[in-house]
Amino acid sequence: MTVARFEDRIPTLGQHTYVHPSADVLGDVHIGDGCWIGPGARIRGDYGRIVIGSHTSVEDNCVIHARPGEQTTIGEWVTIGHGAIIHNATVKDWAVLGMGSIVSDWAVVGVWSVVGEGALVKQRGEVPDGRIAVGVPAKVIEKTVGDDYKEQWTRFKAVYVDLARRYPEGWVALD
Repeated sequence: MTVARFEDRIPTLGQHTYVHPSADVLGDVHIGDGCWIGPGARIRGDYGRIVIGSHTSVEDNCVIHARPGEQTTIGEWVTIGHGAIIHNATVKDWAVLGMGSIVSDWAVVGVWSVVGEGALVKQRGEVPDGRIAVGVPAKVIEKTVGDDYKEQWTRFKAVYVDLARRYPEGWVALD
């Protein structure tokens, strides 16, 4: 794993946060407690700042970055699916970003919102709280996130918090 300072920018990791050995966390990056940073993830705070709340999972091959002097903010209990990209945006608590989705500059994804697999939330786009956005560019659909979905995803999110706890002892490279 690469957790590295860049110039005077030093990352901080919360308690029980796991960063996979093939992931990079560079520069002005602040990650809360109990987070999972999966294989191949790149979280780069070289000239912008990245703040990730507690119990968030950044799955395999995600990229998180920010513009110079600006900030990408990701809330607590967020699930960022495999291969997603977040650039200079805000993702609020409990959101789910599907695999391969992109959230672009100055976009906002609301509390308990969902960005579907492969969807693109364009610059300055917004997904309101509890809503679902799909497509390229992403469009908010009529369906809202219900209690059954929240209950199911609360369990799914806990799986990654548990993995963050288990991986430091359980992950062993075989030569």
